[in-house]
Amino acid sequence: MTAVFHPPVHQLYQAHQGWLRTWLGRRLGCAETARDLAQDTFVRVLLRPQAVAGLREPRAYLTTVARGLVVDHWRRRSLEQAYLETLASLPASDEPSPEEQLVVLQILDELDRLFEALAPRVREAFVLAQFGGLDYVQVAAKLNITERTVKRYMAQGFECCLLAMT
Repeated sequence: MTAVFHPPVHQLYQAHQGWLRTWLGRRLGCAETARDLAQDTFVRVLLRPQAVAGLREPRAYLTTVARGLVVDHWRRRSLEQAYLETLASLPASDEPSPEEQLVVLQILDELDRLFEALAPRVREAFVLAQFGGLDYVQVAAKLNITERTVKRYMAQGFECCLLAMT
């Protein structure tokens, strides 16, 4: 595979990657994760090189892309932490093997990626109903929406799941 050189992206990287790593490091408190997310930010930029042409506020653009990656990072970390806490509460005899734990973490990561396609409110309603144990009336009250809207959101969530299975 031949690397494609995008001069505007290369210039953006050269001019702002250090600043972006510092910006991410302050928000994450971890230089290693900041480096990873900075690289992921520029990978996303590489996937849309047309967005860089004529960019007036490169740091604002990079911040927007990076902020989304930070949100994804914290959401995935929260999911993983919840799973690990659940594991810790199990009796030793019921604890899954390290291989099974890895498979579950990979499935959780895949589910998280799948749900990224949903609007945030739809995702929140779906997670509350499917994983939070709330019924539709409770979800509606918690999100301050109608039960009919919850049903519509749930249909969108289930449709997303069905599409992922095909």
